[in-house]
Amino acid sequence: MAPERLPPDDPREWLNRARSNLAPAKAGIDIPDVYLEDPCFDAQQAAEKAIKAVLISLNVRFPYVHDLATLLHLIERSGLALPQGIKDADVLTHFAFETRYPGPEEPVSRNEYESAVVIAEAVVRWAEERLLVKPE
Repeated sequence: MAPERLPPDDPREWLNRARSNLAPAKAGIDIPDVYLEDPCFDAQQAAEKAIKAVLISLNVRFPYVHDLATLLHLIERSGLALPQGIKDADVLTHFAFETRYPGPEEPVSRNEYESAVVIAEAVVRWAEERLLVKPE
């Protein structure tokens, strides 16, 4: 069951959305007929929304972009130190662009998929801890 919807300026709503993207990302390998690029996009979206939740909590305005390096830089500029594992989340940006649509990119491998999910889970968990928000 989906959580209660909160106002769009509430970081908890952004975390709810991050978890909503994380669920299909984690299930992706078990869904028949799914290209792994699609759950990797969900993993990127989960990380992006979790990062934006932290930015909202810091009262930092952010552009509506998918580039995680840009968003992470805004967090660092605010004075909040990022753990290395969170800094590494910028590798997920690739899944928001290059692999999202049919094109010249190689198919996503199982290892790439599993790594994307691990990174997204870490970012969501970090944001929850940072905001002291427990998943419902």
